[in-house]
Amino acid sequence: MRKHNLAFIDIETTGLNMIEHEIIEIGCVIVDQKLEILEEFELKIKPKHIENADKVALKITRYNEKDWESGYTLGDAIEIFSNKVKDCIMIAQNIAFDSGFLEYTFAKLKLSNTMHYHKLDTISVAWAKLHKKPDLDHFSLREMCKRFGIENKNPHSALSDARATLEVYKKLMTL
Repeated sequence: MRKHNLAFIDIETTGLNMIEHEIIEIGCVIVDQKLEILEEFELKIKPKHIENADKVALKITRYNEKDWESGYTLGDAIEIFSNKVKDCIMIAQNIAFDSGFLEYTFAKLKLSNTMHYHKLDTISVAWAKLHKKPDLDHFSLREMCKRFGIENKNPHSALSDARATLEVYKKLMTL
């Protein structure tokens, strides 16, 4: 595992159900084992079935059609993503959500997931290190940023959340 780069990944979707809803944005910060940034990228994906979207999800992600006009097709975005994260270890805040949507999408598109099979969830790390703290009830990205004094400039924007997740991870590793 020590030779693999780490990919801090966040996705934004049109809802919580991976079968019914769609990925509309992928943000990623790729770092080496010393946590030095190698690359950052964000992919906006044009939804095919915006009519199925959860209105609350669209509000949270600040979706508006104009910003997604020049977005990628899902297939093109996943191909770009897959090439960039090849052999990386995925790290995310609530990895079950992001990984679940990505795995479902790879399967739906009949593509292989090129990332390393190991994954790391920053919520799990935070819980393991902080669960005995009486002043901490939640382990959300917002709460972790607040606790560690990390500014997430554009919450619920994929790249901004991926950057914040990297910063939370750095703080957690020093505890």
